[in-house]
Amino acid sequence: MPELEMDLSSGIAAFEAKHFAKAMQLLSPLANDGNAEAQYRMAIMFQNGLGCAKNDVAALKWMQASADQGHALAQHGMGFMYLHGECVEKNAQKALQWFRLAAEQGLSGSCMMIGMIYEQGLGVEINTDEAKKWYQLAESKG
Repeated sequence: MPELEMDLSSGIAAFEAKHFAKAMQLLSPLANDGNAEAQYRMAIMFQNGLGCAKNDVAALKWMQASADQGHALAQHGMGFMYLHGECVEKNAQKALQWFRLAAEQGLSGSCMMIGMIYEQGLGVEINTDEAKKWYQLAESKG
């Protein structure tokens, strides 16, 4: 197990240092074994073509796998994908569901996105009171 933890740490370090090909090499086996953090990083690399060819199918596969395991940043990523129609068909209702899951884990950015969705009426009725509530929640978490 310590070897896997070392590979994860090394993979994250390579990702953070923008050595994406190395990160891909280290994180890919861990993602395949079900590691949510590795899956999230793989999704980001495929979504943006970092260290690999841009691949929407792979990006969605890894983001979904990580989000389904409760990874808050991946849940936020799923919300972003659905809100903007990146890698998936645009769907504001699904975006809202994913942002709520991430917000429940304390992500202030997800609270901000929910506030924006209500303020702009994206897939929901415009509700300034609800928007204000989410913006205030974001401030309290930030």
